[in-house]
Amino acid sequence: MKIKNRHRIKSKEIRYFQNDLQKNFNQDFFDNKTSVETGEYEGVKIVLVDDEPCFMLHDGKIVFTLHGINKYKPRENFVVVDMGAVKFVTNGADVMAPGIVDAYSGIVEGDQVWVCDERNRKPLAVGIAVMSGEQMVEGDEGVAVKLVHYVGDVVWNFSV
Repeated sequence: MKIKNRHRIKSKEIRYFQNDLQKNFNQDFFDNKTSVETGEYEGVKIVLVDDEPCFMLHDGKIVFTLHGINKYKPRENFVVVDMGAVKFVTNGADVMAPGIVDAYSGIVEGDQVWVCDERNRKPLAVGIAVMSGEQMVEGDEGVAVKLVHYVGDVVWNFSV
């Protein structure tokens, strides 16, 4: 499949994305000189950074793809799940609090997070926090992270 409606975005929109990512991760991932484009693939709005699908748009916000997590290696907003939860997460199931062994303490409800396994710390999914990082670790019931993107989904299989 080809990406549809691919076009370069304006500096103003790049700054908006940069500010949103800076607020969530306290890191800069690209600058105004970087080639940033958007396009649509299988109904998902993809953000290409130097021709790589590093981000996507979800509810008007810029969200990492797993390709972007692997490239930029953010240090914050991580959620670590036990090995028993891995098969469920990679099949697209939301992350439940009992399966979480660690989480970044600065996570607040509504934050963008990335999910990894406890053994290898490999990124498995990206989602939106439904509870704080502390509640995730201490909680013993309920959904902690609503998944937006995971290993094996349409965006994961995308290539330019």
